[in-house]
Amino acid sequence: MSEEPVKLERLFSAAAKHNASDLHLKVGKPPLLRIAGDMRSLEMEPLTPEDTERLISPMLSENQHKHLDKLGGVDFAYSVPEVGRFRVNVYRQRGSISMAARRVLTQIPSFEELHLPEAFRKIASAQQGLVIVSGVTGSGKSTTLAAMLDHVNQQRRCHILTIEDPIEYLLSDETAFVNQREVGIDTPSFKVALKHMVREDPDVILIGEMRDEETFSAGLPAAETGHLVFGTLHSSTASSTFSRILDFLPSEEHSAVRQSLVYSLRAIICQELLPSIQEGVERVPATEVLIMNPMLQKLIKEENDNKILDAIRGGSEEGMHDFTASLKKLVLDGMIEINVGLEAAPNPEALRMALKGINLGDQHAILSR
Repeated sequence: MSEEPVKLERLFSAAAKHNASDLHLKVGKPPLLRIAGDMRSLEMEPLTPEDTERLISPMLSENQHKHLDKLGGVDFAYSVPEVGRFRVNVYRQRGSISMAARRVLTQIPSFEELHLPEAFRKIASAQQGLVIVSGVTGSGKSTTLAAMLDHVNQQRRCHILTIEDPIEYLLSDETAFVNQREVGIDTPSFKVALKHMVREDPDVILIGEMRDEETFSAGLPAAETGHLVFGTLHSSTASSTFSRILDFLPSEEHSAVRQSLVYSLRAIICQELLPSIQEGVERVPATEVLIMNPMLQKLIKEENDNKILDAIRGGSEEGMHDFTASLKKLVLDGMIEINVGLEAAPNPEALRMALKGINLGDQHAILSR
């Protein structure tokens, strides 16, 4: 470290200045910024155990210190005047403390700025039902959800209620009015917030992450009773998202859950962020979109899950598409390199053929007749 110890506010300011999504502090490394998906070190000396303790410890309240000592990690929100708000996770590793801080943004990108298909606007305009946005960590789920909620906020006179851990985008009241509840600050747990959720008279609900039976079992009944419910899952395709939903629940409940999803599931969106070659665009989403229709209802009810992807491919007029179709469009539109598309493709050969104008899915459908 330099003779004048670095201040935490300076590091947060650097994150904002460089438009970084995340700031990381770890012993043995200089402070790190994640910029456009890549980790970059600040030009500073590696941090010592004393440095991380000095920088991080003053951020924590007495209760947060106890939580860190007991469980080895703690989440909280932290605001820096004239810089912004961050969601922070402090955790212990190798006997020292580390920190990961993500910027909470107030400027929500539009569908156009995010290069999202028009189907996303259609889905966000639904009046009720369950909408799931899925993808691996860092796939842009939270940003997509923020854009969808902002669309609702601009277009619909309603009450939007979010339960998040932590809040990632701050929504201001527009046509709708918004209440955002952060676990650990506004409510002690998801369980408590979910218990009171419907009593707070929402029209649109965001459950930050459907991580277990409890969160899913709260979201599905809300969708069944006329609310528009958004949630996220960690899964890579529409079919695996559906399987993951069932995995939350005991097998004896699967039949009843399928019946509920037939009438309550509105859409499943999956996405992955890829590096773009278009000037001024750092990353662009490849997407897969399922929008519930009678064919999908029949397949889900009859447990023909292996045909879900075929139904997605056949629903292009309704706004549905699979990853192969999305990657093909991104390549032809000059948004990504062919090699990037092939690397991301679930079936690279199918993408190669699609780029030549041959749809393998159509061939298979013909052969199966």
